[in-house]
Amino acid sequence: MSGEEEPVIPVTTEEQVLTTTTPVPVTAPGKVPVILTPSSGTEGGVESWPLRSSIPIWANLSTRPREMWTLTLKPSEASRYDYKPPRDPRARHGQHLQRSRTMTPAQFLIFSKHPEQETQAVSRAAEKMEASIHVLKEKLHQKHKRSLLPSDLLSTDVLSKIANISGCLPYTLPPKCPTNCMTSKYRHITSVCNNREHPRWGASNTPLARWLPPVYEDGLSQPKGWNPGFLHNGFPLPSVREVTRKIIEASNEAVTEDERHSDIFIVWGQYIDHDLAFTPQSTNQPSLLGEADCQKTCENQSPCFPIQVFANDGFPINMDCMPFYRSSPACATDHHGVLLGNLSTLNPRQQINSLTSFLDASTVYGSTPAIEGKLRNLTSKEGLLRINTQYFDNGREYLPFVDRVPSPCAQNLKADKVERIECFMAGDSRSSEVISLAALHTLWLREHNRLAKALKKLNPQWSSETVYQEARKIVGALHQIITIRDYIPRVIGPDAFNQYIGPYKGYNHTVNPSVANVFSTAAFRFAHTAIHPVIKRLNAQYQNDPNLPNLHLHEVFFTPWRLIKEGGLDPLLRGMLATPAKLQVQDQLLNEELTKKLFVLSNNGSLDLASLDLQRGRDHGLPGYNEWREFCDLPRLRTETDLVTAIENRNVVKKLLELYGIPDNIDVWLGGIVENILPGARTGPLFACIIGKQMKALRDGDRFWWENSNVFTNSQRHELRKYSLSRLICDNTDVTALPLDVFMLGKFPEDFQSCEDIPNINLEAWQETFQQEFTCGLPTKVENGDFVHCSEAGKSKVTYSCYQGYKLQGEAQLSCTKKRWNMDPPVCQ
Repeated sequence: MSGEEEPVIPVTTEEQVLTTTTPVPVTAPGKVPVILTPSSGTEGGVESWPLRSSIPIWANLSTRPREMWTLTLKPSEASRYDYKPPRDPRARHGQHLQRSRTMTPAQFLIFSKHPEQETQAVSRAAEKMEASIHVLKEKLHQKHKRSLLPSDLLSTDVLSKIANISGCLPYTLPPKCPTNCMTSKYRHITSVCNNREHPRWGASNTPLARWLPPVYEDGLSQPKGWNPGFLHNGFPLPSVREVTRKIIEASNEAVTEDERHSDIFIVWGQYIDHDLAFTPQSTNQPSLLGEADCQKTCENQSPCFPIQVFANDGFPINMDCMPFYRSSPACATDHHGVLLGNLSTLNPRQQINSLTSFLDASTVYGSTPAIEGKLRNLTSKEGLLRINTQYFDNGREYLPFVDRVPSPCAQNLKADKVERIECFMAGDSRSSEVISLAALHTLWLREHNRLAKALKKLNPQWSSETVYQEARKIVGALHQIITIRDYIPRVIGPDAFNQYIGPYKGYNHTVNPSVANVFSTAAFRFAHTAIHPVIKRLNAQYQNDPNLPNLHLHEVFFTPWRLIKEGGLDPLLRGMLATPAKLQVQDQLLNEELTKKLFVLSNNGSLDLASLDLQRGRDHGLPGYNEWREFCDLPRLRTETDLVTAIENRNVVKKLLELYGIPDNIDVWLGGIVENILPGARTGPLFACIIGKQMKALRDGDRFWWENSNVFTNSQRHELRKYSLSRLICDNTDVTALPLDVFMLGKFPEDFQSCEDIPNINLEAWQETFQQEFTCGLPTKVENGDFVHCSEAGKSKVTYSCYQGYKLQGEAQLSCTKKRWNMDPPVCQ
């Protein structure tokens, strides 16, 4: 191609199928950025598994140099892109792909639910193991004319071989837990070994916890509603779209505003939810048992569980179904299997949590070493996080952009086509979903860097690793304080807080802190009913700004450009502080912005959040509403009269019984959001119980909880107690007045305070003297790595670690003996 103009393959939409007329040159074996759909199969040597979505991807082309291929693309997907071959196959990901139109809502969902590399590896292994079990089921059915049941036993040898071949085995074995400075002072980025007796409890890429056994239609993996005609307690389950349309959906105008809580109260809940759990969608590998393309089928065929849309249900887009990918399965770990001698029972399908379960600010730092490595500024001596180097907010930082471009985030249609504002990169991949969420992510990026610079100034002898870890430790503690002290009591009410959580009594190594499936898939989604359909941006006097008009929610999905080009964080934060949240009312649950316009940025599709929530609960096999009431020691509701005691709106009760036939069949998420709200709370008794039990487990089962006696000093804990979300905003924006408690709705100016009057942390509690730390002198810095220092039994020690991608050669920990280090430092290679 040297000396020649690169050919551009024009993309048009003619008839049903389009084939490019220009061959695609591949100058060497490697990866070329292309857009393909699964219908292309493995033609042309293109590996099939990445082709499940039409966002820009790298397709592996195992070809001979200078070989040519012709690509066939589906018009509806291909028309959004122009393909331009790169000069060099090593060119940056997707840099020759220019997005020309907005992606569909289903594609945005794929993007936001796409697993990171390590999670993807675990998910693929679990899918392979599940596929192998499926083959065994089929063989057993052919041999014995019956299906495989959960009670059937397979030899441990057979299951071990399946686990080994599938790749699941490494993710089920307990890891080794080293004891050194790093592991005693700071939590691992994956939270592995937080509990030394159960090293995988609460760690990233492990199964969500089951507080009750799952309910699958085949007992193993088929979701509720999978098989047509299947009866639950003598009744078929209603379509989730029918439930949404008849019970959940409310117009944008039918909004009762919350007189007590501000909009930031709801945004914090979404942010914290993204700190605790993320269950990615199936990787949809067509090679596994001929799996279907969920963008094309309306049939229940693994991994697709589409949501049926009916002609008269008022959905805004003419479509037969909404695409729905099942959640990625998890490799079972030691606390899921049941060994009986040399036999093992088959485990029902579990879902993976790709994040750490703990309240540890994984939204800021990530949950795997690979993500953490991308987010850190390793050239800084101050332990800083990376920032955006292209744009600033009145001199303050923005989040960096993702490194895979072009990203799917929407662009300003009125702006210069050459300038692109990409999706933001943060510890959680969903940071760009809405601009209010991106704003909170940005605040914590700024806070980490502010703390790190101040700590380094107080302790110039600290290594950059120590500064980073100490700032991370403080930020994690602040997440815990704001959530448990300020947020959760307002969610579940003071009585439920005292009943289910109570005062802190110390770390309990017998408590499993892993996020429960029912918490993440149902209970903590209560706040979807409190999302306001309108986003406001206000000036310094908390008045409407004519240059920043109100926006409907669907106008702020995946739009980082609105933050950068429309006033920055301050107007948006003022809007969240002074706008009331939507009140959860039994006949005003989710507004049309969520049920008809989720992720809608153009006219090319729509999603429905309520139906997605209901379908996800069925996908995960969550037991019904009454099973969870019994779990929480609440009375089982058997009749219409019983239901009215828990759900005062009789019209809603009648509709529930018309659709479900019997209270036992009610989906737990729906049952929870229509219950009568407890006094001083924003949930009913069922979700107050589940959220309370989960928060107690997260607190008591965390060895690094901020109140644990050996995590911070007494003086440090005293300073941390002063902190508030209002202080976070004061320190990291130009907002100068706000409520002391930002979760409570106030009127400006009478309920607002100056930032000068809002308590702050005195970081001198973290100051150490040089003599305290290094009686043996400063340890030697190693290339591609760093160290942290600690004292154990009066002896000074340092622990070395390597940056992501490097391996440590030599001893990781050195001791100070007789005023000298006992050995040479290791090497990072």
